[in-house]
Amino acid sequence: MLVEKILNFVEQIHKKRIVNYLKEKSIKIIIDVGTHKGEFINCFLEINSVKKIFAFEPQKKIFEFLKKNFLDNKKVHLNNIALDINDGKKEIKINKMSLTSTLNDIDDTSFYFKFKNFLMYEKNSVISQYEINTTSLDNFFLNESLQDNTLLKIDTEGYEFRVLQGIDPNHFKKIRFILFEHHYDDMINKNYKYKDISGLLRQNNFSLKFKSKMYFRKTFEYIFENTNWRY
Repeated sequence: MLVEKILNFVEQIHKKRIVNYLKEKSIKIIIDVGTHKGEFINCFLEINSVKKIFAFEPQKKIFEFLKKNFLDNKKVHLNNIALDINDGKKEIKINKMSLTSTLNDIDDTSFYFKFKNFLMYEKNSVISQYEINTTSLDNFFLNESLQDNTLLKIDTEGYEFRVLQGIDPNHFKKIRFILFEHHYDDMINKNYKYKDISGLLRQNNFSLKFKSKMYFRKTFEYIFENTNWRY
């Protein structure tokens, strides 16, 4: 699909900008929530200090793509599950442009939704939906040791706040950086605002260090750093 290819190319330029900021931070562990086709993984693997990447992608078809491309990479640990506040099951809406699939309800009257459908040459860009399993970051990492200098990256199409709500303060202490995407369009019914995320992060001693607007979208990516993290 030409539109998706163009957007992917433009977003890779944007991702390079983020990785250039992070590459001198000696990050060892990355938790990639909303991996999609591994666009960020490919960038993260260019950072020499990275030793392990935990990748979470709930879309079945996309997960098969990830297995073909990263299953033999010992640094990458693939997980076909979504992160949420707790363990459970949710319906995921699969978009024709797969990088915008979401667990949230979609407002099909919004301008952005209609515009995206126009780009896809479809009356409805949501092509299917099905049930997936969810877990919280706390529950998943009960038996995993999060080392210092961990980066948590979240790109879940309006589900970022719920992912963060699934983190206990003791786990927040083990994370140095949190990179997340926030949409300012009205297509996805998020039921939260940027100030809710920033407030939660500040309560756990994180401060904003980096902000970047994504091309052609009312979307920003933010990097917060744990002010209590010791070098």
